[in-house]
Amino acid sequence: MKVFREYLPRALVAGLIVVVPLYLAVLLILKAMGSLAGLVRPVAALLPEWMPAVQLMSLLLVLLLCLVVGMIVQTPWGRAARERAERLLFERIPGYALLRSLTQRLAGNSNDNEDVWKPALVEIEDALVPAFIIETLDDGRCTVFVPSVPTPLAGAIYILAGERVHALEVPFTQALKVISRWGHGAKELVAAMEPGRNR
Repeated sequence: MKVFREYLPRALVAGLIVVVPLYLAVLLILKAMGSLAGLVRPVAALLPEWMPAVQLMSLLLVLLLCLVVGMIVQTPWGRAARERAERLLFERIPGYALLRSLTQRLAGNSNDNEDVWKPALVEIEDALVPAFIIETLDDGRCTVFVPSVPTPLAGAIYILAGERVHALEVPFTQALKVISRWGHGAKELVAAMEPGRNR
């Protein structure tokens, strides 16, 4: 019963972390489509009545807009504008920077020199525990997130001495897969730690 009481809140939090951003993204897309419906209605009237032309054209326009914005932010000028907007606006939102780095790691777009969400094995008591480095403090200690199994987006936060934190040269997604598979594949994580045992 105790295991069930501990597992249920973790499962709920893990589900919320997945469902809420997805739900908000769908709501935003639907809202944008509704805003563009009036704009595309005259062109949609030229198409057959059986076709949901207004909705399709609104969706295509939203996707086209996302594509154009994505192409713009890939340019040096666009990157500078995005970074400025993030610094002035978005980073004031609690947790934004951390979630941004997490999504970049999941997408495989993170800066390799960046330690945020870097896979690691940490020494807790007499064991090596899979974890993610969140930040390195000025005194050399590290803030690490130790995920729970099998819901890797719920867990505990530790601040550990740097010598107890062993960064791994493995992709974020590989470490996430090991955790979500109840540790299957951990031998690759241990092998990735061996060449440079200490950070």
